[in-house]
Amino acid sequence: MAPSTRETLVAVAAQLMDEGGLDAVTLREVGRRAGMSHMAPYKHFPDKQALLAAVAARELAAQGAAMSRVTGAGGPPEAIIREVVHGYVAWAMAHPVRFKLVFGTWSAASPELGAAAAQAHAALAVAVVAAQRAGALPGGDPARVTGLLIALAHGAVDLALAGHLTSGGARPADPGDLVDDLLSYLRAAAPSPGGPRGHH
Repeated sequence: MAPSTRETLVAVAAQLMDEGGLDAVTLREVGRRAGMSHMAPYKHFPDKQALLAAVAARELAAQGAAMSRVTGAGGPPEAIIREVVHGYVAWAMAHPVRFKLVFGTWSAASPELGAAAAQAHAALAVAVVAAQRAGALPGGDPARVTGLLIALAHGAVDLALAGHLTSGGARPADPGDLVDDLLSYLRAAAPSPGGPRGHH
């Protein structure tokens, strides 16, 4: 199925962003790069902020879908939660401008972006609950555990992209290594399956 005009414009904006940062994205340039008139983007987006929100929503929707695919494919919950978080980290490291955009400050609310963020968060929360039930993560409020994983992954990527993440050893620390460290610590703190757990 061919992408709609709106989808094409969003994809072109993301490409421009990857090449030259947010400043490279203008509605006029997006229209030109998409092979449309310079006014075509204005039929779908009132301004640049709306276009960027659509790009961010697309990225979050893709992340949510990827998490759902991993969760739906089955397998040990511990392996699933690791793959889900590593997938997020890999995307963020590969597309730093998109990552910064998604988690930047928005001056206006975007229902599309809000819905995509909720979908991605829910997909991660499903994996967290399954891992808790399997004893791969500690019990307690799944939202808090989900937030802990997001905070570690986000912070590790942010520090790595800024060049501030070092292990103090012979090589720089890797965000994926820190994810594995956290999951290992949480696994050690989790009760055995079937044992007493916190509130789910």
